[in-house]
Amino acid sequence: MLPVLLLLALPVVLFALITWQVVTDGPLVGLDERISRVLVQPDRCSELLADLGNVQVAVPVLAIAGVYATWRARGAGVVRWWLPGVAAAVLMALVPALVVPLKELTDRPGTPVVPPATGYYPSGHTATAAVAYGCAALLLLPWLHGTYVRRALALCCLAVNLGVGYGLVRRGYHWPLDVVASWCLGALLIGGFVMFVGRSSRRTSAGTPG
Repeated sequence: MLPVLLLLALPVVLFALITWQVVTDGPLVGLDERISRVLVQPDRCSELLADLGNVQVAVPVLAIAGVYATWRARGAGVVRWWLPGVAAAVLMALVPALVVPLKELTDRPGTPVVPPATGYYPSGHTATAAVAYGCAALLLLPWLHGTYVRRALALCCLAVNLGVGYGLVRRGYHWPLDVVASWCLGALLIGGFVMFVGRSSRRTSAGTPG
């Protein structure tokens, strides 16, 4: 438990630092804007990558993974077979509940590429992708056979999330710090999911007669 908590401390600190810089218009914001000017180059590829963070795309992927994992767990006679799927769904619902107030609090304007508006920090698309694809991978991993298959799934999840972040920045939908902050938020939520489901599994195993 302690190693997991220590690992989660890094995204907490980083998220707090970035948020503080955005709210106070600190030096990191100036660097962020300069990096954005270098990276922004709207094209069709970046737009397609950014679209992978849409709720209409990411949530159905999580739903399919959740249904499959739940079906497999129930068929295998797993106690509390429904828990991981329900926990993932609750976690997905928490994303807008956390992101929307943060957008209102920070009130950060968008890049010059998008129409004048505020509320771009943190990136909702990035957080949605991180939680949806991350939870989908975690739900499927126990039911995959072979180390290489599991590694391939993990790498695919990582690649999709990096692609979403790159697409959002390249297209100009978000500043780089918007994306990085949402990765931190996603790491915290995924970490909480792992701790909750893992703790529930250990309690079930401990309470089951040999």
